[in-house]
Amino acid sequence: MSAQSWNVALVIWRESVEALLIVGILNAWLTQQPRADAVRGRIYLWSGVAAGLVAAVTFGALLIGFGESLSDELLQAYQTAAVLIAAALIVQMVIWMRTHARSLKRELEASLQRAADRANWWGVFVLALIAVAREGSETVVFLYGTLAGARSDQAMTLIPAALFGFALAIVTYYVLQLGSRVVSWRVFFRLTEIMLLFLAASLLVTGVDNLIGLGVLPPLSGRLWDSSAILSDSGGAGGIIGALTGYRARPDLVHVLVYGLYWGLMWLILFWPRQGKAA
Repeated sequence: MSAQSWNVALVIWRESVEALLIVGILNAWLTQQPRADAVRGRIYLWSGVAAGLVAAVTFGALLIGFGESLSDELLQAYQTAAVLIAAALIVQMVIWMRTHARSLKRELEASLQRAADRANWWGVFVLALIAVAREGSETVVFLYGTLAGARSDQAMTLIPAALFGFALAIVTYYVLQLGSRVVSWRVFFRLTEIMLLFLAASLLVTGVDNLIGLGVLPPLSGRLWDSSAILSDSGGAGGIIGALTGYRARPDLVHVLVYGLYWGLMWLILFWPRQGKAA
């Protein structure tokens, strides 16, 4: 697969697993309820899932439709904003899951129990809708930012990658349900959050490239070095690594500064609080 295909498959895989996890928790809780309540609750659950999918698709259509109404210059700026927002959403997703992963099941079940106590199954509907719409909308923004520069015929070739990512998510969810006999949810989220942080870094660097092209940012220097003889970023393995990590064989000073500041900020956000508590 191409570098873009791997990016598409990775994000759809991770986002789909998160959505399946939340829907799975809701469905598992319903199985513990009296049969009549479980049947009624599942109607609201799957209606919420369907509504969330409709909301995400509608958002995607609006995003694309608005972009097509812009002039070429404004479209470039719009697509650059989409790339940077996609990077921010991926970082936000990683931080949110790291913060809520341990208590997610408990929080969802508490919300479900309150809804059941009030005989208000719309709470199940809303939880499912929010979960699916949130993950779906993040995926839409990411895909738009990633595919902004692709031709329509190239975009069509990425459909198999999207389907592969979703199929892999279903398999992953099933395997993770087996528990620590195979791999734990904790290990899964730690490994994939590293992959996603590198992907966000790649989108950030792409956004910086676009901002330099628009004249918003100066390069600050000429090429600091040229490592293309060792690993080029224009194709093959180097192109895939560049798309997945933000690697540039001939970076300007602004690329190096932004990349370094990004990883410094990620270290402070994700690891500094833990070290502070340990002390």
